Amino acid sequence: MSWDFIVPVCLADLVKSGDVNQYVVQDVLSVKQLPSHINSFKAALRSQGPLCILEHFDTAYSVLQHCRTVDVTVKEDMLELLIQVVRGLSVSLPTLLLSGSLSAVDRKEQLNAVKMSVFLLCKLTETLESDSYRETIVTAPSKGRKKDKVAGKGLLQWDSERETVLQCLTQLLQLDIRTLWSLSLVEEEFVSCVTCCCYKLLENPTISHMKSKSTRDAIIHVLGIMVKKYNHMLGACVKVIQLLQHFEQLASVCAQAVASWSSEYGVKAIVGEIMREIGQKSSEDLAREGSGVKAFSSFLSELSTLVPETMIPNISVLLTHLEGESPSLRVAVCEVLGEVLVRVLSGDKLDDSARASRDRFLDTLQEHIHDAHSHVRARVLQVYARIVNSKALPLCRYTEVMELTVGRLGDKSVHVCKSAVQLLAAFIAHNPYSCKLSSVDLKKPLEKEMAKLKEMSDAQIEQVPVAVITAADLWDAMKPELEMTVKAQLEPGSEEEENEDEETGGEEERSDRDTALQIAQFLRESKYRKAVGLCMRAHSLYPESSFFSDLADLNAETLIKTLATLFKGPEQETPEAVPSDAPTTPQKEGGGNEGRESELKKQEMLVQYLKDTESFALQVERAIAVINNMLYWKTTTVVQEAVQFCVTAFEFSVANSVCGVRKMLPLVWSTDATIKDAVIQAYRRLYLNPHGDNTRVKAQTLVDNLSDLMIDASLGTVQCLEEIVQEFFSSESALQTLVVQVLWERFSGKRETKALHRRAAVLLLGMAARAEREVVLSNLDTLCSVALGEKVAEDYLLARDTLITIANITDHVRQSKGVPFRLPMDHHLFSCLSQAIADGVVQSDPQWQTFMEQAVRLIYFLAESPDQLCSRLLQRSAHLLLEQITEGGEPNQSQLHESRSQVSEEQVNCVSMAQVLSLCGAVAFWQVSHLERSVSAELRRRRGEKEEEEEKEKAPANKKGANDSCVEEELGLVGASAEDTEAEFIRKICETELLSEGNMLSAFLPLLVKVCSSPGKYSHPQLTTAACLALSQYMMISPTVCKDNIRLLFTVLEKSPLPVVRANTIVALGDLTVRFPNILEPWTPNLYARLSDESASVRLTAIMVLTQLVLKDVMKVKGQVSEVAVLLLDPEPHIASLALNFFNELSAKDNAIYNLLPDIISRLSDPERGMKEEDFNTIMKQLFSYVTKERQTESLVEKLCQRFRTAKTERQWADLAVSLSLLSVCERGFKKLQDCWDCYSDKLTEPGVYQPLLSIAAKLRRRAKPQFKAQVEDYEKRLTAVHTKGLENVENEESEQQMGDTQSQNLQTPQPHKSVRKTTRGRGKPKLDDSDLVTPRKSRARPKPAITFTSDEEEEEDAVMAESETPKVTTPIVRTRRTRLRH
Repeated sequence: MSWDFIVPVCLADLVKSGDVNQYVVQDVLSVKQLPSHINSFKAALRSQGPLCILEHFDTAYSVLQHCRTVDVTVKEDMLELLIQVVRGLSVSLPTLLLSGSLSAVDRKEQLNAVKMSVFLLCKLTETLESDSYRETIVTAPSKGRKKDKVAGKGLLQWDSERETVLQCLTQLLQLDIRTLWSLSLVEEEFVSCVTCCCYKLLENPTISHMKSKSTRDAIIHVLGIMVKKYNHMLGACVKVIQLLQHFEQLASVCAQAVASWSSEYGVKAIVGEIMREIGQKSSEDLAREGSGVKAFSSFLSELSTLVPETMIPNISVLLTHLEGESPSLRVAVCEVLGEVLVRVLSGDKLDDSARASRDRFLDTLQEHIHDAHSHVRARVLQVYARIVNSKALPLCRYTEVMELTVGRLGDKSVHVCKSAVQLLAAFIAHNPYSCKLSSVDLKKPLEKEMAKLKEMSDAQIEQVPVAVITAADLWDAMKPELEMTVKAQLEPGSEEEENEDEETGGEEERSDRDTALQIAQFLRESKYRKAVGLCMRAHSLYPESSFFSDLADLNAETLIKTLATLFKGPEQETPEAVPSDAPTTPQKEGGGNEGRESELKKQEMLVQYLKDTESFALQVERAIAVINNMLYWKTTTVVQEAVQFCVTAFEFSVANSVCGVRKMLPLVWSTDATIKDAVIQAYRRLYLNPHGDNTRVKAQTLVDNLSDLMIDASLGTVQCLEEIVQEFFSSESALQTLVVQVLWERFSGKRETKALHRRAAVLLLGMAARAEREVVLSNLDTLCSVALGEKVAEDYLLARDTLITIANITDHVRQSKGVPFRLPMDHHLFSCLSQAIADGVVQSDPQWQTFMEQAVRLIYFLAESPDQLCSRLLQRSAHLLLEQITEGGEPNQSQLHESRSQVSEEQVNCVSMAQVLSLCGAVAFWQVSHLERSVSAELRRRRGEKEEEEEKEKAPANKKGANDSCVEEELGLVGASAEDTEAEFIRKICETELLSEGNMLSAFLPLLVKVCSSPGKYSHPQLTTAACLALSQYMMISPTVCKDNIRLLFTVLEKSPLPVVRANTIVALGDLTVRFPNILEPWTPNLYARLSDESASVRLTAIMVLTQLVLKDVMKVKGQVSEVAVLLLDPEPHIASLALNFFNELSAKDNAIYNLLPDIISRLSDPERGMKEEDFNTIMKQLFSYVTKERQTESLVEKLCQRFRTAKTERQWADLAVSLSLLSVCERGFKKLQDCWDCYSDKLTEPGVYQPLLSIAAKLRRRAKPQFKAQVEDYEKRLTAVHTKGLENVENEESEQQMGDTQSQNLQTPQPHKSVRKTTRGRGKPKLDDSDLVTPRKSRARPKPAITFTSDEEEEEDAVMAESETPKVTTPIVRTRRTRLRH
């Protein structure tokens, strides 16, 4: 074979003549010729094997050339042939390559076959992939079977064929085919041919789907081989960047590919190369790429989850993007840092460099908790949550990060707040301190351990330490003097030598060891000359001794060294030879001290641990106060996270966590199903899924949990809890049965239980009764005997809660249909109730009142004839009261005794009378309720049964005469008329019979009126309170009673000195307004007046009542609502929040606040009210936030400008100007402001008017278009000119300028004279200029419209300006002054 196949860059290059010995396609076949040549190709493949490609290359090439025109079957056949060729080469090449006996010709032949087959297979694959994608786009709008049918015309099963192609390429490329090339250098064109095919397949939009996982893995595998074996790493880096720039959906796929090449193929350098490429991108490049930035961010985040350890060496190149403008890249880098911290730089076994990197990364993350972009802040908090959940955050950073997270709870972004709550929950769940995080419980142990630490520290200080001086310290002290002695001894002719010779008589008898010890002793005794002299002689006496071997060369240095060894060495090596007076070593002295020091360190560590735990608990408690308020946010996800946090905090016993648990309870009524379900699941987790060894223990734990929640719970909390507990009792289980049993045991006293827990148990039984009536009905006698028997007076609260429980079996609570469930009058329950109520009338127990109210309510709910029972009860109570008064009023013989007992007897009589009057009011109220609810419902039920029976009795023959009645039934007239008749019947009973002379209730009405109308005579607080409340309940009976006593009730409301009376009266008047709205309507201002009551409790009650009346459309919204606006600044936070809620709800009504704003402004800016300017601005800022529509803003601008005409004081002008500045004025509103210039221009000299209007222009100028901006600037100049020079001066200048312009025009073009100034304005005052007094009008023909500032909903009292209110001359003082100046 004499030619070489060169892989072409372009398919057309193969038909061009190239270099010498280069293969060129000789004949491009036509479409008609292809089938026969393909058959020849098949035959050759069977006979010759894969090398037949050398002869039939042109056939395959022709298919590629005609790919758009040839039939699909032709392309399928060619694909199958090429796959067989590549497989054949994969089978035959290994044997040839291993043998090593290939000749040059055979090698060239095999190489050409490989390059040809791979080239053709890759190009055909690319073609088929393009055809498949094109077909998908064309057939995309099709639906159902039609789509499948159209798609079937293309290549069948291309997905599976695609995988087959990739497998063939993998088998071939895995072989060591590089040896076929000269010097094993594979040309770049061959590598590009394979990789371009793979990248083409990656561009498929569905490649990232789960169904394409096998294809995706195969492509990554082929590219991995090319990267590892064929030097494609740099090309792969470039291509990955390009794919990310153009195909955002490939971020995850590219991350998987790079991670696979790094870990499975060992090409770790590719991670660093790609990271450097991304890191070198400038902000300008990223801004141009758009979607590529998101792809880079997703790629980095995904890659960090796959190979975080490989990214660490090059992570510094990414940190530059933290200072860039792209939030998504900042998020990606922070997520990379988080993954590295969690999976690599965590644990206690890190070296110093790893710890430094960890701390640096944590510092970086910590900085971006306060990032400028909310998305970055939220994601950083999520990264920290992952770090905390993985326990990868060092303990020393807990306090700092916790503090920053608590600060983020006040972030403006909802997503940041949500992420902060999640992080705080993670902190609590994975805290390293304690499972109980109550700062109150931690305080005592901390104080105890701190006291213990102080004692240990004081003991350590008081203990006198033993002075320990080591031999080395002694040597250092003596060395300077010893060196001087050695120098002196070494000088020739020293006198000491002769003197010391006399003392050395016995040296020959001593050993070298004894001599060494003697020298050390001389040194300790500071006999340096003797020690030096003896040492100098010792070498001559013991020349072979190891003690003195260094003295062979006698000089100062060797002598000092020997003396040091003798002094320090023997003490360490031979301690037994040290004399007894030698100083002791530190080890021997400090043995006891070390134990004490270690104990002190342990105590210090314990105290520090408790301090950190307390600090952590305090931060959690600080967060709870904020998160509890998030429970009522409008964002569902934030509420869910807040609920989850409250649950976590409660489980860790954080102080005040129960407040959050109780606060989220009303959310069971939420209309959002996800929030309701979250709360129910939270309570199940906390209270209804107890832990225990057996079912009995679980039941007791569950009852304990629910009882703790019921203690001190409000009525609203109990009602919310019913919704959750009822669901538990609805399911029949062994645990539910045992819970009921434990509750009965606690209530009946079989087990010793506190009074609060007994009450909680009976209330829980009532909740169970709502699900199953027999729980209470079968044990009704037990309830009566335990709580309502002889000992009822001992605990009226237990008796009251028992009555609430019994009421849960009535039809009123259960809302059951059919025959009403009632008990006979002689039932034991009613005799107990009558006895308890009557006995309590003459007692002074403060809890009797609530018990009595529930008892009367239960009688009317459950008794057959409740009116008869209550009538007897009233008679009996009145008789007992009279007996008490009679006994107390009998004359006594002793005057002294009478004077002492008179006051106490009066007090007892007043309390008893108050309780009788309360009983009367309760009976009156429930009697009306019984008639309108129970009796009316029973009448409807009986009527329905009667109608059903009549319909059954009617014969079919009677249908002919029933046409008219059928028409009436269709129109609903029959049922409506019957209901009206029943309602009229009930109303007549209330008006004529309830207070007739024969009825017991009528006997008490005069007494009630007398007590209420004589506060001086009946001044007892309880009596006054009871009488007023009872009178209001009597007034509910009929409109006649209401009309007769309404003035008296309002008098009590305004003049009673008792806040409780005024508050009760407001509630009663609210009920009367609902029942008799026409009677109460004239008294509406008196109700609004209570919003400014001096008592906070009265204001609170008033705002609650008025909110209900207004929002339920019972009461019209009028200008008096300004009193509610004043409560926005109430010193009581709860009242202020209710006022804010009032306006929030009112804003939901169309135009309600918009209609009221002008009247509110007028009332609040009234000089007689005397409101502070700051308070007015704060209120208006809140109210104007509800005005969002452009048309409303435009109208308000005009209305407020017109109000300048009627405003009398400078303060009113300023208030109007501030109100205008609070509006979001648009272009149309600005035009209205200009049109109304004459309304406020003469007030601009006042700074309070000028500055707000100037701020309006400044806000408009910032966002204005060029043309509109010029108008705003002209308006600003005009404002400033009038403010600085005065309106008259500015007008003079303008008129002079206009006159000058007119004269110049007249000089150029003469015009006929016209008397412009001769108008009818100002005829009555000819001496003054017409324009000086009255604002000029545009046209005489247009009459000036009447200006109204009334609410749309207010019809009776329109705020139309009267003729007397319209100013005839605007600001006469200023105008007169101007006239004088002019004349």
